[in-house]
Amino acid sequence: MTDAGGIIAIGGDLQPERLLLAYRSGIFPWPHEKLPLLWFCPDPRMVLPINELHISRSLAKTLKQQRFQVTIDQAFNTVIRHCALIPRKEGYGTWITRDMIHAYNQLHSMGFAHSVEVWQNNTIVGGLYGISLGAAFFGESMFSLATNASKVAFATLVKLLARHKFHFVDCQVHTYHLESLGAQEWPRERFLDALNQALTVPTLRGKWSISDSPEPNELRATI
Repeated sequence: MTDAGGIIAIGGDLQPERLLLAYRSGIFPWPHEKLPLLWFCPDPRMVLPINELHISRSLAKTLKQQRFQVTIDQAFNTVIRHCALIPRKEGYGTWITRDMIHAYNQLHSMGFAHSVEVWQNNTIVGGLYGISLGAAFFGESMFSLATNASKVAFATLVKLLARHKFHFVDCQVHTYHLESLGAQEWPRERFLDALNQALTVPTLRGKWSISDSPEPNELRATI
């Protein structure tokens, strides 16, 4: 049973085994200041089906210009710490506590958590991180210090996931940024059914390689 905001459980810890069980159940942690640890399974759920990524003409132009360099799993801790510092326009504040940073670094070391890094002149200017289980990728957070940097990270990730026949990216809750990239709201029941199907696929565990990511000219504008 959940409340109107999607809270399904209160308390517990961020041990890797608990986190992995939660994600497999469609649940994710979302710490709130001065409250016990809260666990969510929102309804509706923001989801991007892999084949419905929307690349705008401006983003396609940015990708073609190759103004950024993109790496994968090369600076996970840097990415998550940048995500923790970025204010959220939607007003949620940061939920990436010191304990969260430690826990997701553990999952990265275990081969379940991954990051995409976007660089400009050898300086990181954008990125994202999330969890991979089966054919599902659970996006946790992204940041951008340069125009379109987080969108470049997201588009590169989705195309990489498409190459490995992932089913969807779980984007958790609605933002206009994600909506502009093609994410859509699904009823909770539909999401959980899709998740159960995705979890029948073996997990692509371990460190991911930039050699698996697409060339810029593969990322074309879509209408």
